[in-house]
Amino acid sequence: MQTPLLELKDISLSYHSEDGETLALSHISFQVQPGEFVAIVGPSGCGKSTLLNLISGLLTPEEGEILMNGKKLSENQMNIGYMLQKDHLFEWRTIYSNVLLGLEIQKKDTPQKREQIDSLLQTYGLDTFKNSKPSQLSGGMRQRAALIRTLALEPDLLLLDEPFSALDYQTRLNVSDDIGKIIKHESKTAVLVTHDISEAISMADRVIVLTKRPATVQKTVPIELEIDQEERTPMGSRNAPNFKTYFNLIWRELNHGE
Repeated sequence: MQTPLLELKDISLSYHSEDGETLALSHISFQVQPGEFVAIVGPSGCGKSTLLNLISGLLTPEEGEILMNGKKLSENQMNIGYMLQKDHLFEWRTIYSNVLLGLEIQKKDTPQKREQIDSLLQTYGLDTFKNSKPSQLSGGMRQRAALIRTLALEPDLLLLDEPFSALDYQTRLNVSDDIGKIIKHESKTAVLVTHDISEAISMADRVIVLTKRPATVQKTVPIELEIDQEERTPMGSRNAPNFKTYFNLIWRELNHGE
């Protein structure tokens, strides 16, 4: 049996303040297999982003453990990439030097790595903009640059925290399609947090539905769209005959069967 790339085992976490203790996550368990794309949806404020902060090691669970390739996070050498809602590109740096930033910080800026970056920029249509400043690019192109910056570090796992939410609807559709294709082409394992049910279904192999706070796993929905694999892109998936069926199923789970 294949070892999961990521495994959460009975994870719980509380927020502590002067007013007392608030249970945020309660006994959450799930696995992510190598190469799998998992989306997490749930009510606003239920702790979806907190879950990503736990997986990345920015927070430590009060109960339970998180494993990567069967080892505890603290004992693991695997690389985790984190893509946030904002692209966090620095205006005083060109796109190329923005993409290099992670490598510079980790002291991995080598000629070989620069070759890989050049290849990524060319493959994903940003090579002619590498000397431009972020303000000269569209929102979608900026997010592509942010993803390339993350991919340059060759992460074993990508965490995506609503990376398209700041974009207008049409741009959001196009960018999620771009990013989804890139992640699939690069064979990356990814966990996406989103409040957009359609986005989750169109991008993921499996959707995990959380309850309101304290969040628990309410349901896990494998996504098997009636569509050719070649057309299984985020945009193409929305045309699948059973797309609406999955949407209604997850909508009911989020709205307590209504």
